[in-house]
Amino acid sequence: MQELRDVRDTVRPQEILLVVDSMTGQDAVNVADTFNKNLGVDGVILTKLDGDTRGGAAISVRAVTGKPIKFSGTGEKLTDLEPFRPEGMASRILGMGDVLALIDKAQEAVDEKAAGELIHKLQTEKFTLEDYLSQMLQLNKMGSVSNMLKMVPGLGKKLEGVEIDEDAIKKAQAKNCAIILSMTRMERRNPDILNASRRRRIAAGSGTTVQEVNLLIKQFEQARQMMKSMMGSKGKMRLPFGKNIFK
Repeated sequence: MQELRDVRDTVRPQEILLVVDSMTGQDAVNVADTFNKNLGVDGVILTKLDGDTRGGAAISVRAVTGKPIKFSGTGEKLTDLEPFRPEGMASRILGMGDVLALIDKAQEAVDEKAAGELIHKLQTEKFTLEDYLSQMLQLNKMGSVSNMLKMVPGLGKKLEGVEIDEDAIKKAQAKNCAIILSMTRMERRNPDILNASRRRRIAAGSGTTVQEVNLLIKQFEQARQMMKSMMGSKGKMRLPFGKNIFK
């Protein structure tokens, strides 16, 4: 602590932020209290919120130190560090998910121009397997599936203790990408022409089975219908609870 005080007095930082591991529970509160008393921290960064913890330490740290929590960390990458949102943390603690964080991730991952083109294709029923492939790749930018599901209201408590095999999901996505890329441009843009012989050729070219090709096409049709049903009356993509994703 003395060394840190010496650094503070020599460097005279504009702001001192304390990084706290949310997985440590009550220990996180003790650490925050000790550092604040010795250094006078200006704010806290709460990390490892992508784990099993709900982040209850946030309330205790704020109460004990009186300092604001400025950022929260949900992963190991720099992009996983985001501004702390009290209402989102409250929902998380109560097991209600964090809808706003989910929407923010969607907006970060999806290009606005591309989103507009996608909406137009859905309106004109021209959504193709090329667009489906693009959506799968953009979904990967939003982070792990388990983290996204925890943000959905009502799923937080249901997923407690449930292990989601992220590697299996990635392998399935890679397989689907291989299937689509094994199609000709005409087939990707006109899925209706995929008869039995074409599907056998695509399966052979992608190293998969005809059953897996059939499953992908079925998933594509379901996704097309679901996305079409989410279209608002004014041509805006909406979540089931009415929040606009793209403005």
